[in-house]
Amino acid sequence: MDKIGVLGAGTWGIALARLLANKGDEVTVWSALPAEIDELDATKKHKNLPGMMIPVSIKFTKDIKEACEDKGIIVFAVPSVFVRGTAKSAAPYIKDQVLVDVAKGIEASTLFSMTQVISDELSKNGVNTKKIVALSGPTHAEEVSRDLPTTIVAACADEEIAKLVQDAFMTSRFRVYTNTDIAGVELCGAMKNIIALASGILTGVGYGDNTRAALITRGMTEITRLGLAMGCSAHTFYGLAGIGDLIVTATSKFSRNNTCGYLIGTGKKPEDAIKEVGMVVEGINALPAAIKLAEKYGVDMPIVFTVNEIVKNNISPNDAAVMLMTRDKKSEDI
Repeated sequence: MDKIGVLGAGTWGIALARLLANKGDEVTVWSALPAEIDELDATKKHKNLPGMMIPVSIKFTKDIKEACEDKGIIVFAVPSVFVRGTAKSAAPYIKDQVLVDVAKGIEASTLFSMTQVISDELSKNGVNTKKIVALSGPTHAEEVSRDLPTTIVAACADEEIAKLVQDAFMTSRFRVYTNTDIAGVELCGAMKNIIALASGILTGVGYGDNTRAALITRGMTEITRLGLAMGCSAHTFYGLAGIGDLIVTATSKFSRNNTCGYLIGTGKKPEDAIKEVGMVVEGINALPAAIKLAEKYGVDMPIVFTVNEIVKNNISPNDAAVMLMTRDKKSEDI
C-alpha cells in the first residue's frame, strides 16, 4: 500500500484518486478551494463525473502540508496555469517523494514544461529531485472514473522512476506504458489541445469528417515537426501521448477543447465559449507558448497560427479555412 497525495480536486484528480484508492492505497486529496473540499467530502460525488461515487477511504484536506508530508507519491493534478503556484506552496513539504504531473501545458513566460515548472519552484526551496514523472495520454476522466479500459504513458528520463509510477498506477483497466522521452510526451500533451480546438471549430462551422481527418493528420505533423526541432524522439509522436491523445481530444464529446472550439465555430466569442464550457480550456492557455516555440525553433505551424488568429484576432473560421486550403503547394514530407 502506497501513501499518495493528490493536489487538485478537478475531474482528473478525483478520477485518479478513486483509481488509487480502489487499489488499496491511502489517498489524501487537497484543493486550494475550501468549498470544493467540503462538497466532495460531504457528498462523495463530483458534479462533473456523474454516476461516480468517491471511495469513503479517500481523505480530503484543506492543508497542503497534510497532502504532501509522509507520502511516497505526490500527484500534481491542477490546471497548467496553477502548477507553479501549487509547487511553490508544496515545496516546503517535499523532500524525496516521487512527483507525478498530470497537467498538460507549456508556461508561456518561460517555455517550461509542467515538470520543469515544478523543478524550478522546488529548486528555489533547495530541493533538486530527479523523481518527476509526466503521466500523459488519451485519458478522459469521465471514462477512467467508470473503469473503461484506458492506456497512458509514464515518462521520465530515469526509466526506473517511470517504472515505479507504472507499478503504482497500473490496473486491469488502466494500462501504463513507460517512455524516457519526457520532453516529447509533455510537448504532445500541450500542443494537441490546440489542434482539438481547431477540430471543434470546424465541426461548429459545419465541415465534415474529411476535414477533421485532414486536420488531425496535418496537426500531428506540425507537433512532430516542432518536437524534432526540439530534440524529441519521433516515436513519441506516433504513440499514446502523441497521436493517441490527439485523436481522443479532437473527437470526444468529453473534450473541453473540442467543445470550446465547437462553440467558437458556431459564432460565439472565445471568452463566452470558455464560460459555457465551465472548466479550464487548456488549448487557449497553450497558444502563447506554442507561437513562441514555433518562432524560437523556426518551425512552420500553419494550423496553430491560424487557431491563434481565430481566438485572439477574431478571424472568421471560414476565412481561416480558405487561408489554409490555398497556401502554396507542398510535399507531404515533414
